[in-house]
Amino acid sequence: MRIAILGAGPAGLYLAALIKRRRPDAVVTVVEQNRADITSGFGVVLTDRALAVLRDRDPEAAAAIASHVQTTSGLTVVHRNERIVIDGIGVAAIGRLKLVQVLQQLVQAAGVAVQYGRAVTALDELGEADLVVGADGADSLVRRTYPEAFGTVVTMLPNRFAWFGTSQTYATLTQTFRMTPIGAFAAHHFSYAPGRSSFIVEMDEAAYARNFERLADAESRALCEKVFADALGGRPLIANNSAWRQFALVQTARWHHGRHVLIGDAARTAHFSTGAGIQLALEDAVALDRALAAQGDDVDAALPAFAAARRPAADKIVAAATASAAWYAGLAEHMQLAPADLAMSYMMRTGRLDIDRLRQISPQFSAFHAREYR
Repeated sequence: MRIAILGAGPAGLYLAALIKRRRPDAVVTVVEQNRADITSGFGVVLTDRALAVLRDRDPEAAAAIASHVQTTSGLTVVHRNERIVIDGIGVAAIGRLKLVQVLQQLVQAAGVAVQYGRAVTALDELGEADLVVGADGADSLVRRTYPEAFGTVVTMLPNRFAWFGTSQTYATLTQTFRMTPIGAFAAHHFSYAPGRSSFIVEMDEAAYARNFERLADAESRALCEKVFADALGGRPLIANNSAWRQFALVQTARWHHGRHVLIGDAARTAHFSTGAGIQLALEDAVALDRALAAQGDDVDAALPAFAAARRPAADKIVAAATASAAWYAGLAEHMQLAPADLAMSYMMRTGRLDIDRLRQISPQFSAFHAREYR
C-alpha cells in the first residue's frame, strides 16, 4: 500500500507513525514545504481530551509529549485591571516546535520517510499513491484542487490577530481585555515552558484599520507592547512570522473525494480561542488509522467510514469554537460589561456550558459571581 501525506504538522506526522507501525510493509511518504526545524507560532494548548486520547491509543507517544508539557490550574480574566480567577480549568501547553519534534521522532522510529523543503504545486507531483492525505493546513492544496467535490466554503472572520511570544511567565491561562482610546483589544496568553509564553493579540477591525494597517511590523509590535505593558511586565514581545491575520474559517461538506482525504485544519478550522486545534488533528489521525484498519486498508470503504464515525464529535468541537470566534467579534460590546459579568459571558461564549454545569466545574467563581450580583 502506498500512502502520500501532504503536510508534516501534528496531524500528518502522527498519522504517518500510526499507519507505519500497524503496516510496516506500507510505503508511507510525508511531504512538507518547510524545513524540519521551522514552525510558526510559539506554544499551543493541549486539551484534557487530546491527552486522554493519546494515553488510551498510544501510551508511548503520550509519555513522550507529557514530559515537555507545562500544566497550570485555573483561568484568569483581566478587565478594567481587575483579575478574576476561574477555578476548575486545567490547561496543558507545549511549544509547537517541541510537539512537532516529538512526533518527528516517532515517525523516524517507525521508518517513515519525510521529505522536508519540498514545495508541491500540483498533486500529480506526489506520484502514484493508493491514498493521498491532505494534512496541509487551512490553505490545503488537496482541498483547493477539488473545491466543489469537498464542498469548500472559506470565510474570513473580521477581527485581526497576531501570534507573539514573550519571556514573561503566567501562573494561569489568562485573557486580558483592554479598552483604549485607539480601540478594543484582547490578549490570550499562557506559559508553555520555563521563561516562554505565547501572547496572542486580537483586535476588532476598526482598531486595526485606524491604527495598525499602515504600521511596519516593529511599530505595530511596539504599540501592542504599550497597550499590554502591565500584562507583559514591561518585557518585549517576540516575533516569529507574527503578521496580522484574519482567521480563515474553513468549512467542508465532505472530507473525502476518491482516494483523497482531509484531516486537521485542511478539513475544517477551529478558532484558536478554544485551543482545540491540536486535539482535532490528533483525533483525526487516530480515527483515520482505525477506519483503515477496520476496513482492511480498503480505501474506498475506509474513507466514508472515517467521516461517518469522526464527523459528529468533530462538528461539536468546531461549532463551539465558531461560537467563541463570534463572541470575540463583539469585543467592544462585551467590554462594556462589569468585570465579573464579562468573565461570566466569556465562560458561556461557546454554548456548551449552562449555569448548573459551570457551578460544578467552577464552584468558587460561580459563588463569587452570585455574591457580586445578588
